[in-house]
Amino acid sequence: MVIKSVRTVSGIALVALGIVFTIIPGSILFILAGLFLLSFDHKFARRWLQATQDSAARGARKLDSWLLRRKSR
Repeated sequence: MVIKSVRTVSGIALVALGIVFTIIPGSILFILAGLFLLSFDHKFARRWLQATQDSAARGARKLDSWLLRRKSR
């Protein structure tokens, strides 16, 4: 029970820190770390983490294709 509480509080703190760091220059990785911790105990966090991972993968594929097109010119 204590471990679940620590993971939840830590996850919420990391997500909040990640939101602050998206407003000011910083890393969005805090949001991913927070969602990862929350996903152990909460289904909503698993869904959000999966959506975030899917979005990041789509963005990486688009960036790769853009860089390849740019390089071939």
